[in-house]
Amino acid sequence: MTSLPGGDCDQQPEPSAVVCTRCGTRAPGVPLTWTCSRESGVSRYFCDTCSRENIRAIEGRLDSDWW
Repeated sequence: MTSLPGGDCDQQPEPSAVVCTRCGTRAPGVPLTWTCSRESGVSRYFCDTCSRENIRAIEGRLDSDWW
């Protein structure tokens, strides 16, 4: 399920690189174009490419395991 405002995704992770959960792309910090999803108590980050490719599943609030 995608997180709601005020969840852990609003908090920036440590300043080290963030890794896309789906494809493994790395980025310094959290780019504004990336998506954060809170699933089973874990924050998962998705790069803009993976987010775009799976936007309907994200909007449908499906866990990333289903994409």
